[in-house]
Amino acid sequence: MNNHNTLPLPLRRRELLALIAALMALMALGIDILLPAFDDIRVAYGLSEDSSAPGQLITIYFVGLAIAQLIFGPLSDWFGRKPIIFIGIFIYIIGSIGSALAPNFVTLLAFRFIWGVGAAGTRVVAVAVVRDCFEGSQMAKAMSEIMAVFVLVPVIAPTFGAGLIAILPWESIFWFSAIFAVGMSIWSLRLPETLNPEYKVRFNWSSTKRGYGRVLRTRITAFYTLSSVCLQAVFVMYLSSCERIISDILGRGDQFPIIFGIVAIGFGIAALINGKLVTAIGIQKLLFGASIFLVFSSSVLAVVTLMNEGTPNFWLFIPLLAVVLCTFMFIMPNLNSAALFPMGDIAGTAGAFTSAIRMSLGAAIGGVLNSLIKDSLTPFVVGLVCMAMLTMVTIFVAGDPEPERDYLPN
Repeated sequence: MNNHNTLPLPLRRRELLALIAALMALMALGIDILLPAFDDIRVAYGLSEDSSAPGQLITIYFVGLAIAQLIFGPLSDWFGRKPIIFIGIFIYIIGSIGSALAPNFVTLLAFRFIWGVGAAGTRVVAVAVVRDCFEGSQMAKAMSEIMAVFVLVPVIAPTFGAGLIAILPWESIFWFSAIFAVGMSIWSLRLPETLNPEYKVRFNWSSTKRGYGRVLRTRITAFYTLSSVCLQAVFVMYLSSCERIISDILGRGDQFPIIFGIVAIGFGIAALINGKLVTAIGIQKLLFGASIFLVFSSSVLAVVTLMNEGTPNFWLFIPLLAVVLCTFMFIMPNLNSAALFPMGDIAGTAGAFTSAIRMSLGAAIGGVLNSLIKDSLTPFVVGLVCMAMLTMVTIFVAGDPEPERDYLPN
């Protein structure tokens, strides 16, 4: 198998992780930079002031992202990582430019789907490259460092998007995304091919189906994927409802980009701390402890909310919510890393399949939970507690991932 302690030249570790974080940021940019433009989109396409239709632009993006990963994952195992990066970025650019030029809302939805398909290519390769170059706790540490950079996107993108809209037409956020993608394609030229030639599989769907079956039959991979579905559901619920929660229920609409960004800064700090802790105490202890704390903190948030009949004080709710969401950074990167421990030889296929499951089911569950949130935060916190408890249970059932670290099939 690969020597995962030696990174391929010409990239040093720091640049490699920065490049991977930037490739993953393409996916997040396509979501977060759009949030401040919802009102302009309603006006531009003749939608009512309270229309929830702009939220479909997030959902359809996730749909494209989830479906396309099932294709890009096997392709990256068949042909290597680098070709998929450039194919994904090319489709991403088509989606963003098409969105900027869309004459009606239905066309905009179609190009948002294409945009999500393109984002899937870079997302799949990013995870696969990390698995190619690291293993065990070192992989979890690398993912945490990547996440610490990656979360700068939700910190910066909404404010940056609002700034662009203030001086340029709202479509400028789509043009900026296309330009950023072009820059990423140029930087990606420095990335060497990281797929071990011994792990390259032949171009056929039967090997892909065997890989999918292996994911479902491997207890660590299957249960950690279920855990990540629960966390993804909360993330989708939060992302879809955060503007409404902060603006309408908590009455802080003019401060939305700042509040959204401050919570995201907490993500980055938590991710950096996780990178230190995971190598010091091990993935299993950290997952067990963090999942227990997630149930506790979400329960406290629920009690505070229910005691205030669904409309808690802003200064109580947001700090507690930030603590809950930051706890995700001690769970999600480790879940994603540990789920791939037994899948080193099919990292592209397995990473894509688990990610597609996480995003599709998470988006479906999160979308249902979001639809229940009207003028009260009670549905939000009840859904949060339920997902936190399911996360903890599935993590405990999965067991210890460390023995699976160096596993390869005979």
